[in-house]
Amino acid sequence: MRTSQDLCAPPAPTGTTENATGLAYLGLVEVGALIADRAITSRDVVESQLRRIAERDTELKGYVLVLEASARAEADEADREIAAGRHRGPLHGVPIAVKDLFWLKDAPTAAGTAVHRTFVPDVDATVVQRLRDAGAVLIGKTELTEGAYSDHHPSVTPPKNPWNDDYWPGISSSGSGVATAAGLCYGALASDTGGSIRWPAAANGVTGLKPTWGRVSRFGAFALAPSLDHVGTMARSTIDAAAVLAAIAGRDPRDPTALQDPVPDYRAAADTGVRGLRVGVDRAWNSADVDPETQAALGEALRVFADLGAEIVDVRFPDVAQIVADWVPNCAVEAAVAHEASFAAHRDQYGPVLAGVIEAGAALFGLDYQKILLRRAAFRGAVDALFSAVDLLLTPVQPFAPLTLKAIATLGEQPELIAMLQRYTCPFDMSGHPTLTFPGGFSNAGMPIGLQLVAGRLKEADLVAGGAAFQATTSWHQRHPEI
Repeated sequence: MRTSQDLCAPPAPTGTTENATGLAYLGLVEVGALIADRAITSRDVVESQLRRIAERDTELKGYVLVLEASARAEADEADREIAAGRHRGPLHGVPIAVKDLFWLKDAPTAAGTAVHRTFVPDVDATVVQRLRDAGAVLIGKTELTEGAYSDHHPSVTPPKNPWNDDYWPGISSSGSGVATAAGLCYGALASDTGGSIRWPAAANGVTGLKPTWGRVSRFGAFALAPSLDHVGTMARSTIDAAAVLAAIAGRDPRDPTALQDPVPDYRAAADTGVRGLRVGVDRAWNSADVDPETQAALGEALRVFADLGAEIVDVRFPDVAQIVADWVPNCAVEAAVAHEASFAAHRDQYGPVLAGVIEAGAALFGLDYQKILLRRAAFRGAVDALFSAVDLLLTPVQPFAPLTLKAIATLGEQPELIAMLQRYTCPFDMSGHPTLTFPGGFSNAGMPIGLQLVAGRLKEADLVAGGAAFQATTSWHQRHPEI
């Protein structure tokens, strides 16, 4: 972990008395309200976070860069503005982390790679600028897998799961999930191409909001596969994740693929509840090769939604076997385009996993790629049709209890296990539909189990309504690792 002051980790200070019930684990909206009311200053919150990062992150490795000097300056400016009556909204003065995929002006932005480790952009990504406009304090940049694909670069020490470091922290937004779960930020920017918000959110017991493709601008974000890349948020509750999404969503002249539709009031959606909403469930899909612990969490979630007044509707989801198989070559072709110049000139700086997928993408025949695109369009249409019958769909994030690092190390030898891991995630990147990942229970080993709600295109407000209602009556999201 580097800092913006000296680009090396400072010695950890001693004497902090914070615990899991202290300032670090207040909600984003909650701490923002305290700052707005001047019950506490943004500078006090930032100093508390910086102390906690220095103490804990030397082991957790969630951050690649801590922005100490600029975070303090931004906190002081927020305090001055609020004191003068210029309050910008719920993020004003609140420390937020940024996945090191997004350009940050005058700060190194490597996207988990060696080939880009000296890249310093001269402009902010749109999402970063929008966080600044909302008055958020950018406290640091979080670690990720190489180029946001499936493995960390060999030169990178992967972040550790704060619940148990023998367990997988998820990919590719590993640092964002770890930092959010460990109380090292109040929310984080993340991205999702095949499951990269949802796996870390589930693994670390936090809430992840992957919006509709194009709902959030990708300008200033390193591309993995542009037609699959979704920019989203992580926080410790639905309400908090929605507050960040509200700040970053919307049209952007610098990204012609950003959707033009107006951004709803997500905070108001959190208060609407689920009474009358139709929650779909494909019981066969949700149980096939799904372990008993995950099935139990799904069953309890369905009971909660029914008790809250939702209508539970049995549905049959389109078969995903082909679309899951198509995800890798689709991603590979787009990754080959995204890395075309740098890979040709600096092949030796790439790790073996990302290099392999780039080479596979460059070798794919045009006819085969076109068939993938046609199947993808048909699948997207089938999912759209499903949401004419329901408002939300409840699924697992993955079909098994949280994975150990030992199990993850065998993935390369077990293609069927990879397909199972992707079964409930990559289909919704291929279709572009929005999802919400939230904690729905714990395994017998004491690790969080994540569940997923899916909604129709541009129906993030329904996700917020569903997640907020669930979390208002359950406490899984309020549990924190003891670190």
